[in-house]
Amino acid sequence: MLFNEVQTHAPENYEASNVREGRMPTNDVKFEPVDAGPNGILTPDKLLGRGLGVGSIVFMVVAGAAPMTAVVAGWPVVISASESTGAPLFFLIATAILFLFSIGFTRMTPHVKNAGAFYSYIQTGLGRGMGLGSSIFALGTYLLLFLALSSYLGVAAQTAIHDLGGPELPWWLCSVVLVALCGFLAYRDVELSAKVLGVVLVIETAVILTVNIGVIVHGGADGLSVESLSPARLTEGVAPLGVMFAFFSFIGFEATAVFRNEARDPDRTIPRATYIAVLAVGLFYTFTAWALQAGVGDSQIVDAATNDPTSIVVGLAGKFVSPILATLLQVFLVSSLFACILTFQNVLTRYLFTLGTQGVLPSALGTIHSRHRAPSRASLIVSVISLILLAVEALIGLDPVTQAYTWFSGAATLGVVVLMALTSLSVLVFFRRKAGAGTWWATLLAPVVALIGLGAIVFLVLQNFGLLVGGDVAAGILLTVMGAFFVGGLVTALVMRSRRPEAYAALIHESS
Repeated sequence: MLFNEVQTHAPENYEASNVREGRMPTNDVKFEPVDAGPNGILTPDKLLGRGLGVGSIVFMVVAGAAPMTAVVAGWPVVISASESTGAPLFFLIATAILFLFSIGFTRMTPHVKNAGAFYSYIQTGLGRGMGLGSSIFALGTYLLLFLALSSYLGVAAQTAIHDLGGPELPWWLCSVVLVALCGFLAYRDVELSAKVLGVVLVIETAVILTVNIGVIVHGGADGLSVESLSPARLTEGVAPLGVMFAFFSFIGFEATAVFRNEARDPDRTIPRATYIAVLAVGLFYTFTAWALQAGVGDSQIVDAATNDPTSIVVGLAGKFVSPILATLLQVFLVSSLFACILTFQNVLTRYLFTLGTQGVLPSALGTIHSRHRAPSRASLIVSVISLILLAVEALIGLDPVTQAYTWFSGAATLGVVVLMALTSLSVLVFFRRKAGAGTWWATLLAPVVALIGLGAIVFLVLQNFGLLVGGDVAAGILLTVMGAFFVGGLVTALVMRSRRPEAYAALIHESS
């Protein structure tokens, strides 16, 4: 039989040890329900593989930020939107905000014992209703982001295949094939995904650094200068928009806590991975923005980013390194996007899995594959839903870039920033109740400053939401959809409290 749901709870780790020692038939694939706790809430860390170290988690989440995609597609937007030469400074400011956010986020990590990431933190600090509201909101946010990136990936793959002499394939076919491959990897042990993402991340980082070094060695277009990092750039153009778009390039780093139940030592691994991810991504973006701007020249960069944003980095690679590298950049852009969707497939999977173990969603989602020690069933559901939505998108004729990618990525960006702001608020509320649990810097000052910064980003996103999603009509529809996600979570909380009060009461588990 292919799928066999175990109906009884075996002794802890009994089947896991049998699989490792070869006593269980490997052709008899089973999905095991996780052992239930005293209130019927499942405890997901009993059977999952726990092999992820700091490096593996960093690879997973930094790949989710898609550095090459952020540089090739995002960096020119930072410049054109702000009409400023201060892009390196804007990336530095975004890094500072996220670093301050990480201080409170990681300080709270030992007190949050499940892998629901943002919603678990919000639930612990602001209560079960807000927690469940944000859980469905987070699911909708990451599903929209996954669909946006999958659509863009199909177009990038279509273009690369054609430019390299291949046939003219439909974008949706490229998307379906790559999403199916992503689903195959995510279905298996998470360490396999981490290894694939690690290889891709090293390649794309090395390529961008090669372009940076080529520019520096040749002295750029007009010489090298640090003027782009001067605070005076904040008075140039529309600096707040530059900071907002720079912030978007970090989306993905926040997923460290999603892998809590598969980390070797989560109370130490998650904070370290979070700090490394934020600083590594932030410094990489800042350095790259400075180097590439020097390659174009301060006097030319705003016009270049406005008039021909898609070819700036490719042109710099050809000019300062090699025309061959310029051609290969198109291939590496595809691998970068693939790494990105693989990360978010794993994020969505662990959201579904955690909600399944907590009784919020059907318990079948909280089962573990007996061979892979992974939440494979939840991953399979993510793959099926994603492929169905891609098919609908293709059938109704949405343009994969100007409509699907623009609309869904804009809405998802708003969702992630709102979740981060609520998490910072949750940290403040939680530590005010738990006096003496940390230093004033980590539990008060840093979260307050982060909340102010994130609140400003939310305000900017809402103020410019029509610009983000390509029109006021699309903005109104997407805001309604995002609101419906949160309301759906609140309704789920009310129903759960009414019909299953014991399970509802057991949702919050803090450490002593």
